[in-house]
Amino acid sequence: MPECGFTLDGRTCRKRGDHFCRPRAAHAVAFCSELCVHTKDKWARRPFELAPWQRKDIIELLFGEVTWDPDWESYGRRYQIGWIELARKNGSSELLAFIALYLLVGDGVEGAEIYGCAMDRGQAAKVFDVAARMVKLSPVLSSRLVVKDHIKRIIDERTGSYYEVVAADAAGNLGHNPHGVVFDEVLTQRDARLWDAMRTGMGTRAQPMMIAATTAGDDPASFARSEHDECVRIQDDPDRARHRFAYVRNVPEDADPWDEKNWPLANPALGDFLSIRSLRQEAAEAKNDLSKENAFRQYRLNQWVQQAHRWMPMHLYRQCAGTVAPAPDRLRAELAGRRAYGGLDLAGKLDMTAWSLLGPDGLDGKPSMLWRFWPPESAVTFLDSRTNGRVSQWADGGWITVTPGDVIDYDVIYADIAADCATFKVMAAGYDEWSGEPVRQAIQKKTRLDLAPIPQTYRGLTFGMTELMALTKSRGWSHHANPVSEWRGGGGAGWAPPPPRAPPKRPAHPTPPP
Repeated sequence: MPECGFTLDGRTCRKRGDHFCRPRAAHAVAFCSELCVHTKDKWARRPFELAPWQRKDIIELLFGEVTWDPDWESYGRRYQIGWIELARKNGSSELLAFIALYLLVGDGVEGAEIYGCAMDRGQAAKVFDVAARMVKLSPVLSSRLVVKDHIKRIIDERTGSYYEVVAADAAGNLGHNPHGVVFDEVLTQRDARLWDAMRTGMGTRAQPMMIAATTAGDDPASFARSEHDECVRIQDDPDRARHRFAYVRNVPEDADPWDEKNWPLANPALGDFLSIRSLRQEAAEAKNDLSKENAFRQYRLNQWVQQAHRWMPMHLYRQCAGTVAPAPDRLRAELAGRRAYGGLDLAGKLDMTAWSLLGPDGLDGKPSMLWRFWPPESAVTFLDSRTNGRVSQWADGGWITVTPGDVIDYDVIYADIAADCATFKVMAAGYDEWSGEPVRQAIQKKTRLDLAPIPQTYRGLTFGMTELMALTKSRGWSHHANPVSEWRGGGGAGWAPPPPRAPPKRPAHPTPPP
């Protein structure tokens, strides 16, 4: 195996095999500081000097780590895929813009195709516009590159290379042959189609690179979340995928969100070009208005939340997993014969009907919650598009029962609930009043189960939600890591004891003991 041989300013790398090539890393850093400039605010027109954390922890590693490629009989970059996950306003757009320009010009590749990707053309143009401004403000780059703003393309006529914008909402992304891809805000991607189209198109390039930058998202079933989880594993064990680079900075979910000492974990630019004043202002607003807390956690602490504004704090919900069930049938077998209280939530056309059972005498010495979910077959494609294919996976694993046809087959539901009533001592159950009377009659006829209507109102749901929140905060129940329940946001489907001093028209089901 020959020496690396890369030379910069008279320094030649003599290393062999997989290694860190200092001249290559220095070349990327020098390109940034000598050819690129800042484009905004007080830093505009100044040389783009990388912050120490940008240089040492990201750029030098991305471009300095190399490996021998026997197919090309040359050294190339070790990392072909990079993932940078930071809180907002930590300079990711500027970093992607520099990387796009370096891949366009700095590699010296003939016919290089560089693509800026995002959910839509407007989002993808944000990085492009920064790169275009860098070119216009740089004497060297502007003398070589041609910027065509109206079609969002930067052209290097010397090598026949170009950088252009593509979006997930545009057709025709399968014909590209990228040398480089910069992917902005992956959290907005509905699925993996654009990502896969670009990644599979890189196969004929010697040392391609696809680099993504994103903030934490709010959908645990999304493509971005699955990539985040994989990158966390790679960050902990780089040998898991040596061609992938991961720089993931999140404030831990159980950390105090108001302690300023935790903020730099997700904001490495804090104290550099990111002012702490804005974070303090937003923290004060979020602390005084709980509806803003999750937005602060997501965008400023880079924590994965269920949605920007929500009722259930998912970091507390996940602490109530208890014994993790490998399959729902295993859990039912272990809890067979015990008392249970049920709740039934009816669905619309593209949703799922859900049935939950709370067993007071559950595993782990605390109440256990079990679920069944039923979508119609026609809704699976729609739900898969919102969950990155997870609904089909959950159906294969037994967590979801898909009924044939365009509407939910209630005979399947009646049979499953009857099976639960035969397995457990179901004392009583609540149900959603909306169009629920025919369903109640059918279930009662089949099982003799007493079902009480639960008004889907503030008054009707508050008492049960308060009890559930108290149990969650005290880790007083177990959901056994049911993946569908977590996606739906936690809690029991339809289960809510009636509020005190408001007796329903029919006898209410007993309140399960804590």
